[in-house]
Formats: sequence, C-alpha cells, structure tokens
Amino acid sequence: MSKPKKNPPVEPPAEDVGPQRCGFIAVIGAPNAGKSTLVNALVGAKITIVSHKVQTTRVPVRGIAIAGASQLVFIDTPGIFAPRRRLDRAMVEAASTVAGDADMVVLLVDAQKGVSDDVGRILRQLANVKRPRVLVLNKVDRVKKEQLLALAADLNKRLEFPATFMVSALTGSGIEDLKNHLALNVPEGPWHFPADDLSDVPERQLAAEITREKLYERLHQELPYSATVETTAWQDRKDGSARIEQTIFVERESQRSIVLGEGGRTIKDISTRARKELTALLERPVHLFLHVKVQEGWSNDPERYRNMGLDFPKD
Repeated sequence: MSKPKKNPPVEPPAEDVGPQRCGFIAVIGAPNAGKSTLVNALVGAKITIVSHKVQTTRVPVRGIAIAGASQLVFIDTPGIFAPRRRLDRAMVEAASTVAGDADMVVLLVDAQKGVSDDVGRILRQLANVKRPRVLVLNKVDRVKKEQLLALAADLNKRLEFPATFMVSALTGSGIEDLKNHLALNVPEGPWHFPADDLSDVPERQLAAEITREKLYERLHQELPYSATVETTAWQDRKDGSARIEQTIFVERESQRSIVLGEGGRTIKDISTRARKELTALLERPVHLFLHVKVQEGWSNDPERYRNMGLDFPKD
C-alpha cells in the first residue's frame, strides 16, 4: 500500500536551535471538547476523524509534528466520561492509560461548557498522574474574555496547571503558541519517527475511520452509536489504483435499512464521500466497495475490539 500524505522534507535541526527533543503528548478531555480538531490543527493535516456525534474517537490516534528541533507526537484520545456500556469502558480505559504513559498531558476544555461533570472527573484523575500538564481552553472565540479568565482561574484552583492556553482549534487561533510551548518542554532525546511522517495509523484503519466519519456525517441523527467499520480487503492494482472493501457493522436489521437507504441511495452517497477523501489522502484512484452486515451485540464481541485496537473489558 502507498503511504498517505507526509510532512514536507525536514532538515536535521541545526545545533543553534537547541537540543533535539521528542515527546508523546496525550490530548484528553470530555466528549466533543474538540480534541480531534485540535490534534489535526497541531499536526497541520487531517489524521483523525471529526464528527458532531459524541465519542467519535474510539481508539488513541497518534499524529506527528515537527517544531524546530522537537518532534511532537500528539495522541488523540477517546473522550473521558462516565461509562455505561462495555465499549464505553474500553474507550475510557484506553484514554486513561495513554494519559498515564505520555510525557506530557494536555487537558482540553470546551470554554462554552465550562466545568462539566466529565471535566470534574478528569481533574480528579489527573491529580494522580505525575506528568507535566497543560490546560487548553477551546472555542474561545465564542466566549467573552471575562468568562474565559474566570474559567481558567477556576480550573487552576481545582488543579494547578503550569501553563494555560486559549485557542480556537477550528480557526487555528492560538495554535502556534501552544505548539511552541510544547516543543520547548518535551524531553530531550532522539526523534522516534521519520521526519516526514504525519501519523503511525495503519492505512487500513485510517480508511475505515474515514468511512465511519462519512457515515456519521450522513446519518448523525438517525444512526445509533453502535455502528463500526472495518476494512476487510485491500488490493493495490497494476494501474496504480487501490481496490478497498469495507464492512459496516450494525446491530439490527432496521439499522441496516437506514444505512442502505431507499434504493441504496444512502450507502452510495456515503461511499462517494469516503472515496473522494481517500483518493485525496492516498493521491491515487480508489475503488471503494461498502457492505452492511447485521451482527447483533457486536459491541460485546472481543474480535471487534481487537480489530479496533482496544482491550476487551471483562464484566
């Protein structure tokens, strides 16, 4: 398989820009705080999917950026919330594990929502994580300055943050200041990835995630949370194109009918949207074939969790 788009060629850092640094930075927060949008903005390319549907990010996704002599490995994590289902528990456990293992932790808070129950829960968990942490208030372009200052003070009173930033991940405001701060504070050491890598996400997984994003875009209100996509076949053809087959798993026949749509129009629209983005990502023609399969209780199937890269939580 060919590689997706990469960073522009990067020259080895000159000695006068300081020591070489590399760090893993966990981006955590409540669902829909804008973590995926922030990671994409920091990397400068789309490496993780974005949706208005809560808990869109299901597994940690790593995006890689270069800032001066520093390589920054951002880890987009599932939202941390009070889990109710097995899939919820797997996602929250994955996010918590990443936060504990990273070199630095960025807590992203939606400035419009403030200190929700989920944010309060994360603050209590972070108190036990002995890693340098940074507070980032997102969507600040939608909140008055007085409210932002009060929110920052409240959060720092609950848990001290050595640095606080105010950004709009969507518009890019404040992103460079945050990136530069992280670049100066990750540990000294060699880079872990080639200089032109944008992500370490396998192409099959990335392709499935793009289709899931288009699925949510098209059926945000109609489709239940319990739907997933797997890339089941990938063929690199002699003409340079890629033939990709994917399966959309749902839990009931009624959900299958929703995804297919009348006369198959909905699944055709989803396929067209996903194919266009995959063609741009891979920089070659893509032939995409989507299938919809009913698998009752797939969210309790250990194999589905392994395919998604999650640990299967026990009862």
